[in-house]
Amino acid sequence: MKKLVVLTGAGISAESGLKTFRDSDGLWEGYDVYEVATPRGFAKNPELVLKFYNDRRKDVANAQPNTAHIGLAELEKHFDVHIITQNIDDLHERAGSTQVTHLHGEIFKMRSVKNVSKAYPITGDINVADLAPDGSQLRPFIVWFEEAVPMIEVAADIASSADIFAVIGTSLQVYPAAGLVDFAPTSIPKYIIDKKIPYTSSLSNLTTIEKGAGEGVKELTKLLLKGLK
Repeated sequence: MKKLVVLTGAGISAESGLKTFRDSDGLWEGYDVYEVATPRGFAKNPELVLKFYNDRRKDVANAQPNTAHIGLAELEKHFDVHIITQNIDDLHERAGSTQVTHLHGEIFKMRSVKNVSKAYPITGDINVADLAPDGSQLRPFIVWFEEAVPMIEVAADIASSADIFAVIGTSLQVYPAAGLVDFAPTSIPKYIIDKKIPYTSSLSNLTTIEKGAGEGVKELTKLLLKGLK
């Protein structure tokens, strides 16, 4: 089986009703992202930040995978599919994808403020004074702006071994995630699906599909399956 690596971003979850700051000039559900998605914001007002992610957790729990998520999961019948996602939701997993790497963390996990790597499951709320086993405050298992992205090297290795590389629903403006396209081998076919195709000057063998995620994945599937014949 050929290895299909797919980098997904906000645009794929938006079709399940999950809003992100990408759509609203640096605001996320009415909040300044630097207030709720940076270590500085958490230090300044932990109660606000915890409430923000408690609300996001409820939003994700109520959301359902859409046709794009399901279409990518179904491609596992024909390809060795690896999803690298910038999204913190679990919609890829619920749709049936079995190999998902989360670059920016996961909303249904939490960690202590001291230990970046040890995660604990969470489905309810995290509150101020909720402590991890190491005695420190619990926080969402989310990679905030101004923090390192621990999974980026793993993702780069996955991208560098791709036979086919696709980008769905991301502006390719958030680094280091956006740089993953440069790790894909130059010679392989590449696809970008987005309502507004992001600027890419360096990609060769590129096919653009200027559609939303759901319709775009349908078209991608047709192209990929046609290539197998």
